[in-house]
Amino acid sequence: MSGRAQLMWDEAVTGYDFGSGHPMDPVRLALTMRLVEAFELDRGPLEVVAAKPAGGSTLRLVHREDYIAAVRRASAEPAAADLSYGLGTADDPAFVGMHEASALIAGQSVGAAEAVWRGDAAHAVNFAGGLHHAMPGGAAGFCIYNDASLAIARLLELGAERVAYVDVDVHHGDGVQAAFWEDPRVLTISLHEHPRTLFPQTGWPEETGGAGAEGTAANVALPAGTADEGWLRAFHAVVPELLGAFRPQVIVTQHGADTHFEDPLAHLAVSLDAQRAVAEACHDLAHEHADGRWVALGGGGYAVVDVVPRSWTHLVAIAAGRPIDPTAMVPEAWRHEVFRRTRQLAPHRMTDGRTPQWRSFVDDGYDPADRLDQAVLATRRAVFPAHGLLP
Repeated sequence: MSGRAQLMWDEAVTGYDFGSGHPMDPVRLALTMRLVEAFELDRGPLEVVAAKPAGGSTLRLVHREDYIAAVRRASAEPAAADLSYGLGTADDPAFVGMHEASALIAGQSVGAAEAVWRGDAAHAVNFAGGLHHAMPGGAAGFCIYNDASLAIARLLELGAERVAYVDVDVHHGDGVQAAFWEDPRVLTISLHEHPRTLFPQTGWPEETGGAGAEGTAANVALPAGTADEGWLRAFHAVVPELLGAFRPQVIVTQHGADTHFEDPLAHLAVSLDAQRAVAEACHDLAHEHADGRWVALGGGGYAVVDVVPRSWTHLVAIAAGRPIDPTAMVPEAWRHEVFRRTRQLAPHRMTDGRTPQWRSFVDDGYDPADRLDQAVLATRRAVFPAHGLLP
């Protein structure tokens, strides 16, 4: 396997634009790429690659033909968007070129999966991807085509027998779970804010997989207000043991930055430093359990200046083998670019000034009265026995 990492990028992915005022502002993608360039991560071991858009046969690996046709129609004539497919809604407004932009993002994730499986790269990142809410027959939650599911489906098509998907977005990875609900070859793990308090109101610990695939869906429903210690405690209490038991050949991760305490659409209180720690953990777990095969995707994240670019630049740097010291100063040229584009002041350092620490659920014990520990234990009880693990 090549030791190189690939960053999947085509400037045209910024055409995935729901319009002025929508939280999914494509400036977050452009600013992330400019920060990657400002740190010169696009040189040396990191190869920047633009994959082709996902074609019809690839999209049909996950999405229904009638839905793809509906997206194409809405893309050509947004005013005629079919609401029954979730198109033309407040969350997913139709726009000219919607199919093309969505297929391009999907193509980057599929290309990342192909590169990692074939050994062209050890790690591949598509921070424009991670659109995990799209369903086989409908748009949802700012997501038109589910690039994460398409990447996994492509890996299976290429011969992968076990693929693990780890989703740390603040929202439940419902579309990916649904796509592989009855497929024992795919393990989906999602850590997210509790469905009682956040869209899409799914991701309960009792959701553990369909017939013939029992135990291949794991959901950690975190209490609102969960901060660094609890988030990291939950991650390490569930993810490493499940991956060790499942023995994936490839790990696909989704790194939505909307767990952050500044994110306007959710209620967790995670820092940039904890997000970086989880990215490092995912990198290490890929090497421990999947011979280093790692596909890393973006996702949600609506603090588009202060949080998203720094979080995903850390992700790219870790994948490239050139991690950025959290205390590093943000390049001044990038800060000027932020102000030019947004008239907002950019952060000065690559840290929130936190030093995330967490206690081991297994080694340090758990508190049955603690809501975070209750959530972790509910997941372990629901899923671990199916893998021969003790809850």
